[in-house]
Amino acid sequence: MIKTLLVITNSSLVAIYAIGSGLLVNTGDGFYRSLKRPFWQPPDFVPGIVWPYNFLVLIIAGIIIANNASNLFRFSYTIAFAFSVITALVWAHSLFIQHNLILAAISLAVTALSTVPMVAIAFQTDWKIGLALLPYQLWLIVASSLSVGYKVLN
Repeated sequence: MIKTLLVITNSSLVAIYAIGSGLLVNTGDGFYRSLKRPFWQPPDFVPGIVWPYNFLVLIIAGIIIANNASNLFRFSYTIAFAFSVITALVWAHSLFIQHNLILAAISLAVTALSTVPMVAIAFQTDWKIGLALLPYQLWLIVASSLSVGYKVLN
């Protein structure tokens, strides 16, 4: 029963993450387009490739961890993931709605840090899912550095 609830919870968190960021992120608005971009900003099409992969891997990781990890790891993963979803949505709201570059940079850095235990738990549970989550972790690190870069340049 607990495994099923955690699979549902983790899958719901991915849905909240995807829908919430889809509603908040607007890279076509005047504010975002007016910002000076860091030189390491990837081309606009890259997030469209990266995020479907990330969301799919997060669903698979949630299922594998809920079904195979210890109770401590199951709950720790879910708590870290929930926290990272909240802070990622705070980033999106801060940047695209409030135009608060400082809060955006801080919240995305916290998001990247909060995914470290997720990746560690994934590796402990199944090295293949840990490896599959590394691009997500790396994307968040790059995105955090971009967010800081936006603040520095603007």
